[in-house]
Amino acid sequence: MEALLRRRAVYVCQSCVRSARQPLWRNYSSAPPRPDIYDVVCVGGGPAGLSLLTALRANPITSHLRVALVEAQDLSKIRSWSLPPTKFSNRCSSLTPSSVKFLEQIGAWEHMARDRVQPYQEMQVWDGVSGARIEFDWAGAAPNTGTTIAYMTENLNLTSGLLKRLEELGGVSTFDNARVENITHGEETEELDLREWPVVQLSGGKQLSARLLVGADGANSPVRSFANIEAKGWDYNRHGVVATVELEGEGWGGEFTKIAYQRFLPTGPVAMLPMPGKYSTLVWSTTPSNAALLKSLSPKDFTAMVNAAFTLSTVDLQYMHTQKSGQEEEYSWRMEHTPVDHRAVPQVVTGVQEGTVASFPLKLRHADTYVAERVALVGDAAHTIHPLAGQGLNQGQGDVQSLAKTIEYAVTHGQDIGVGMSLESYVSERYAANHVLLGVCDKLHKLYSFGSGPLVPLRSLGLSAVNALGPLKTFVMNQAAGNGMKVF
Repeated sequence: MEALLRRRAVYVCQSCVRSARQPLWRNYSSAPPRPDIYDVVCVGGGPAGLSLLTALRANPITSHLRVALVEAQDLSKIRSWSLPPTKFSNRCSSLTPSSVKFLEQIGAWEHMARDRVQPYQEMQVWDGVSGARIEFDWAGAAPNTGTTIAYMTENLNLTSGLLKRLEELGGVSTFDNARVENITHGEETEELDLREWPVVQLSGGKQLSARLLVGADGANSPVRSFANIEAKGWDYNRHGVVATVELEGEGWGGEFTKIAYQRFLPTGPVAMLPMPGKYSTLVWSTTPSNAALLKSLSPKDFTAMVNAAFTLSTVDLQYMHTQKSGQEEEYSWRMEHTPVDHRAVPQVVTGVQEGTVASFPLKLRHADTYVAERVALVGDAAHTIHPLAGQGLNQGQGDVQSLAKTIEYAVTHGQDIGVGMSLESYVSERYAANHVLLGVCDKLHKLYSFGSGPLVPLRSLGLSAVNALGPLKTFVMNQAAGNGMKVF
């Protein structure tokens, strides 16, 4: 018996020695206070990356984590961004009430220029071929969701507000104007074993070791490439044309009700979304050749094409796309012979803001997974979606909320925030939800790409049925407000 006890004593003693040789900080969620080692390194200073770091710093449970931000752009320009009240950036997003609630919780909403945010309460969607229509009126049909469908704001307004909130919170090591040269794994030394830790090598020679590396670095994510995570999908052979336009009179809707409009054309949907005052942001999905033509037109001809997209038949609009110029005269002549219910279309566009007409290719991509060992992807690094539902940024905000909650749970329970087991709940919560929305938007795009054939009356019947069935439409609207998901 004595011999057995001695052997056990020796075993316990040897175990204690082995544990003592390892740095104590390995057993906790926070890394040691060394300048090159961080708990969380986020690559990408867009809305997703900034929201994540703000959420971590604003939460008392995760505020002690050492975090770093890597961004290729000069953040000082974004932080001090401002435009006159009559000028708006052409890259805008539609924030759902759930996304706004999250921004309020982390303290960023109050730092945004609220006079540049426009809530809207109604949405008109219709088939450009058949004319079948569905009307979403949140205040009347879905009283439990409040009176706002979504909030339109410039992306720069959002990122500027997030940066101001991060400055207020402090505690973030920021490396802007810094390009990621390479991402490798660390090495083992006498003090530390970082062989499984990602090491971000920046231009200028700086190296950042990360317990958890977050890729918020866009569709061509270097972080995703480092983690050997593939992203599958396809290009739509469509471009999204954006612009800031000015409307007739005092703007649209009314003093208390603002309306968003979207018309599905065979070449892609065109949407007019309200901004403050008499201004609007245009998002027009169309063919690359049509996009090139629109960007080449004079302001007057471009304005005529935008008005035609919401009022003329698809045949007339197709013809106007064959003209290199003269669209203003063509539109005026055709409108003399086209009856229009002006209550069902946007107000007349009278001009386009100089320098705001631009385009970008549309594609669908979905990563095979959002996590690897010590790596997590959020936003466009994990998925890119067709803009017809305006949900790309909201998907990213949903990712951030989930990942921040996952990290909080790991810290609370003394877990390593970077290991795969700690990140599993993030994947299980977000992957399926994003996959469904990606599929819905993709199917809608394909369904409305047909300009003729048996699918046209069938889709029109479905659109009219949803519009006529109050409970079904209310369900769709509640899903949009509660889950940050718009079906149309």
